[in-house]
Amino acid sequence: METTETGQAPSDLELLSLARQGRWDAFETLVARFERRVFGVAWRILQQREDAEDATQQTFLSVMEHLDRFREESSVATWILRIATNHALKLLRKRRGLVTVPLETAGRDSSDDSDPLPHPDFIAQWQDDPADLAHRAEIRQLLNEALAEVDEKHRLVFVLRDIEGYSTQETADMLGISVANAKVRLLRARLQLRERLTRTLGDEATRIVAAHDH
Repeated sequence: METTETGQAPSDLELLSLARQGRWDAFETLVARFERRVFGVAWRILQQREDAEDATQQTFLSVMEHLDRFREESSVATWILRIATNHALKLLRKRRGLVTVPLETAGRDSSDDSDPLPHPDFIAQWQDDPADLAHRAEIRQLLNEALAEVDEKHRLVFVLRDIEGYSTQETADMLGISVANAKVRLLRARLQLRERLTRTLGDEATRIVAAHDH
């Protein structure tokens, strides 16, 4: 795809507008621009490469079929990634045999969401600012590995809320759970991830061994 008259790469919105006019090269550029991000969303939800690739393909098929439905109420990126999220969740429901019901095997609200929060075993100050660490490739890999160890229902809330940036209400609606449950699961996920990451990123000199009640 050639640059615009100003010599700059076309914006997402410009590419979408050109694709609506039948410019296939514009659509291909849009796919190339978002393919990795779409796959990343799908993989974090599905945790299986083949399913994530399938969701990625389905996402761009949907984008192509519904170009005229984009109303510019959000960014093109937000619109495409929401489509990706929906396709990934559909595949997850299909995989679990829950095509028409929420992602729960025991109703809308799971009982263990009301259980006491787990005690952390490893508490320490981080050697670097977490906000800075998140931009480093090796830390992103560590985060992905840590996410794979988090319970699915907690991981999904964390991915949608903290990584993809959906609101708590949107996250709850997507997963078919209450806002209260979404908040509890998010906290549980954050605690699990911080415990896991602290073992690698924490300053051993500041480590505190947590006391447990028996």
